[in-house]
Amino acid sequence: MRRRWLPLILVPVLVIGIIAGALGWDYQRFLMRPIPGNEAEPYFQVPRGASLRQIAERLKTDGYLKDPHLFVVLAYLSGQARELRAGEYSWPGGLRPPELLEVLTSGRVVQHAVTLVEGWRFRRTLAALAERDVFSGDLSGLTDSELMARLGRPGQAPEGRFFPDTYSFPRGTAKLEILRRALQRMEEVLAEEWAERDAGLPLKTPYEALILASIVEKETGRKTERAKVAGVFVRRLRRGMRLQTDPTVIYGLGEDYDGDLTSADLRADTPYNTYRRGGLPPTPIALPGRASITAALHPEEGEALYFVARGDGGHHFSATLEEHNRAVRRYIFGDE
Repeated sequence: MRRRWLPLILVPVLVIGIIAGALGWDYQRFLMRPIPGNEAEPYFQVPRGASLRQIAERLKTDGYLKDPHLFVVLAYLSGQARELRAGEYSWPGGLRPPELLEVLTSGRVVQHAVTLVEGWRFRRTLAALAERDVFSGDLSGLTDSELMARLGRPGQAPEGRFFPDTYSFPRGTAKLEILRRALQRMEEVLAEEWAERDAGLPLKTPYEALILASIVEKETGRKTERAKVAGVFVRRLRRGMRLQTDPTVIYGLGEDYDGDLTSADLRADTPYNTYRRGGLPPTPIALPGRASITAALHPEEGEALYFVARGDGGHHFSATLEEHNRAVRRYIFGDE
């Protein structure tokens, strides 16, 4: 009787063994199958609160996996079923499923770059952020005072206070947080540079150095001229001479400036007209880079008190007004 029942027992066991072997072979092939890369947008998104099965099905829908259920098995067998982290992910082509699982549990989400450029005004900075839909928040309805208050700097003017650099953030980062990072970075850089400043400068505070650096930034784009330009302004400040710099006048004109600086503009009395008012203007006029901050705090020694653009991106520097007037006639009016 027992021998009659033996085939009935062995057959199901054999079938189960065959099925298990087939499944095991399928699983091994799954583990070795390369996955397409996604190194360009749209990146793969793991939604916040999504289940492992939902993520696996999304990977199938997007063409990365053929067997989402095996990806679920892999996650459980590896102990990572509950470790997938929300965010955008990118990976190169050729990864295997275990490596993809490591990517999705790493938290190393895609970073989106935003660049603040030397010489930008604050409103240009806000416009650049407004164009980036990848980041969250609308700053357009805030006044300068409201924005600075939200950044923890109430009563401060925003102009020039954000360090120009390329910053990287994950999708959805608040635009206010991007400004906060740039603000903190500027404060760090300015503190470092101020601590190493030359002795005897006619600058009482780091903020005055920031103002002067912003003028240097707007006056020349040549690295080799920054310290020389700063030297001219520092010598003028020491002697009580007016800075007489066009970029401050242009800044003070605001929207009234039409691209052509006239003699009437130079007579317009604004707090930024350094032809009419002595000392530094009340705020920076642009975002200064580190090189301009360094130049303002380490101005080049010399005798020059004037400079004029040569028309080739550089400037002619003069120690006397007579020499400067000759340079103006030559480079501005073409007289030899």
